[in-house]
Amino acid sequence: MLSYSAAIPLSNHTLIRLAELLRVRRAERPCRWRRLDASRQALLVLAHLRNGDTYARLAAGFAIGGSTAWRYVHEAADLLAMLADDVHDAVLRAGRLAYAILDGTLIPIDRLADERPYYSGKRRRHGVNVQVLADPAGRLVWASPALSGATHDLAASRVTGLIDALRVAGMKAFADKGYQGAGGSIRTPFKGHRLRPPLSRHQCSVNRALAFAPAGRAVAL
Repeated sequence: MLSYSAAIPLSNHTLIRLAELLRVRRAERPCRWRRLDASRQALLVLAHLRNGDTYARLAAGFAIGGSTAWRYVHEAADLLAMLADDVHDAVLRAGRLAYAILDGTLIPIDRLADERPYYSGKRRRHGVNVQVLADPAGRLVWASPALSGATHDLAASRVTGLIDALRVAGMKAFADKGYQGAGGSIRTPFKGHRLRPPLSRHQCSVNRALAFAPAGRAVAL
């Protein structure tokens, strides 16, 4: 089998932080049978989360079994999830921003036996819907738990409580046409209709500005 070196576009601080979390967990739950130390496990996890390396590739690269690679990744993911703010804390933390950007992304997954809830008719593929709140520069502020890919963005943002949190905080947020009807302080593009007058020049300018909002950088996790 051939092997090669690969880079992970993350800082060394990220690796050190994750490794420390894993060391604390290992101290709480000691186990004699650890194939990798905390630093190597952290490197494996980051290769999966950031580069998308499969469990099979990770198992071969780190000389461990596929089930061990799966277990290492999920152990670290649970630790990272515990550190995340809930939606209300995230919106409060983002309150100092002039505005936020609300967007959703479909993360592809393998097909399941009960595949219908995970099939996105819009994207024509299977996946999970993740709602994202970003700052004006497109930097990630908060990401929601994964919902089924068939869930519409507006419905997903309501289920996760993001719409209500933004409304209660009175925080201005910009979103695409998928969030029309959200109400509150959420601004969406103007929508034309064949039975209404054409959009004005100002409305078209607003729509163009929203179309180039930098939320795409936030969802490129």
